[in-house]
Amino acid sequence: MLESHLSIRLPETEMKVLEQYCHNSQRTKTDVIREFIRSLSQKL
Repeated sequence: MLESHLSIRLPETEMKVLEQYCHNSQRTKTDVIREFIRSLSQKL
């Protein structure tokens, strides 16, 4: 599988939400974002 890189800019408030979620769920930001993207395919 080929991998691509993505860089995004977030407001500090959104980054804090993501970091808190990752901390609480003991997951990486990459893992959380990948899961969210996968969930989008179900909505298409």
